[in-house]
Amino acid sequence: MQEVAGSLVERALAGWLVEQPARVQRLPVALLSREQKAAELQRLQARKAMEAAYEAELILGLADDSPDDDDPPPGSPGARARSWKPDTELPGVSEFFPAELAMVLNCGRLSASQRAHRAWTYRTHLPAAWAAMRAGKLDEYRVNTLVDVLQHTDPAIARAVESRLLPEAADLTVGRLKKRALELLLELDAEAAERRREQARRRSDVRVYPSPQEGMATIAADLPADVAAACHALVDALARMLKADGDDRPIGEIRTAVFADLIQRPWDDSRPPVTAHLQIIATLASLAGLSDEAGEVNGLPVTAAQLRELLRQLDGLGIRTPEGGSVTLALTDEDGALRATSTLDQLRRLARRGCVEHPTDDCRCAVLDRPEPVDRYTPSAAQDRFVCTRDRTCRFPTCGQRVGWADADHVVPHARGGATDCGNLCCLCRSHHRLKTFARAWRFSMSADGVLTVTTPSGITRTTRPPGMRPPPPAPDPPPDEAEPDDDLPPF
Repeated sequence: MQEVAGSLVERALAGWLVEQPARVQRLPVALLSREQKAAELQRLQARKAMEAAYEAELILGLADDSPDDDDPPPGSPGARARSWKPDTELPGVSEFFPAELAMVLNCGRLSASQRAHRAWTYRTHLPAAWAAMRAGKLDEYRVNTLVDVLQHTDPAIARAVESRLLPEAADLTVGRLKKRALELLLELDAEAAERRREQARRRSDVRVYPSPQEGMATIAADLPADVAAACHALVDALARMLKADGDDRPIGEIRTAVFADLIQRPWDDSRPPVTAHLQIIATLASLAGLSDEAGEVNGLPVTAAQLRELLRQLDGLGIRTPEGGSVTLALTDEDGALRATSTLDQLRRLARRGCVEHPTDDCRCAVLDRPEPVDRYTPSAAQDRFVCTRDRTCRFPTCGQRVGWADADHVVPHARGGATDCGNLCCLCRSHHRLKTFARAWRFSMSADGVLTVTTPSGITRTTRPPGMRPPPPAPDPPPDEAEPDDDLPPF
């Protein structure tokens, strides 16, 4: 009984400690001597290593609490298919664990998966380096350098390399440490390099993300080093030819134009044209040139000037749909909540028709509003357009997959009475759609205006608002309480 009571007391104490606010030990820097500041910086590096080792231990503990017992088994409905871009899987751990870890750490799923795999590698491949990090004797950067080199080899070989390098690891530069680890790995495991290349190839992709410069974006591709070098050399050679022919633009700008032309091939009319379907979101003042407030084009931020140039090409404010393409107009309330969506043709028809019951200029009836619910599982085309325009990306917290790769999901499942209504539909990428459908103990709820709340099995809750929708203003401070009357009359 005493042992059980002690366990309960320990658990209560641990719970109390977890609930305490995080604190950072800080010394008064202004009072430290030069030598003391240097010593404190060294102590801080040791503390960072200890914290990183502790983080890995916590991640592995959470992974151990997430077995794959409840995952859909192979061959059953919802079973995971082989992905062309797989997450790093941990043996015996639920396939949905990286999504939960991403929610806990408030980072992307890929980043969470990498951190989980790195912690797993500490445990299985580099236990001595992990212990050195836990003791503050080896920094996280050097340990992760060993992870990068040794994670795909046999654990016994990784430990053999670790035992030979660990005594000198803290004294080697990171570059030298990586080189020595690769040399030892190839000495002990000649096939390791090929496995590393295969892993890198399996995780290669083409990505686009906003650039720090306003209105710009970066497109990046993971390629074998020789292919990347050849592609860059070709782009550079063509750009220099244009420069020699008198193009006065900076060489970098010419390279980017050449790169875009090589992909889009505007001169090649032997292939079907690529159709443009643009979703333009901006204020009316910005479209009319009266404001510099930025809008968006397909989820990437652009300046108001770029928006106006785009619309000028579509016949200015008399916007026309490009041949073979489409334009979606979004109407919002003052708080940015989406009220309705429309195509240009639909908007022009509604403008001509007006209200069918009150054909007068002063009628205030709504002729365009949120699409009506439908009595079936599949959303209507108008609902699809509304939900995709409202959400723009997968709505799962920490995810940003674009709607082109997302499903319109019933937040309350249709099989459990959930309506096919815009207030019960949200965009989820295929991975997070599967999680919501098959993972145990997750909770999803959504308000009528599209605010989604997700809670993990470990109790972490995060809320996402539709892009562009502003949060409600803070509640005003309550008036000071009036002095309560004294029940006891003063003695007279």
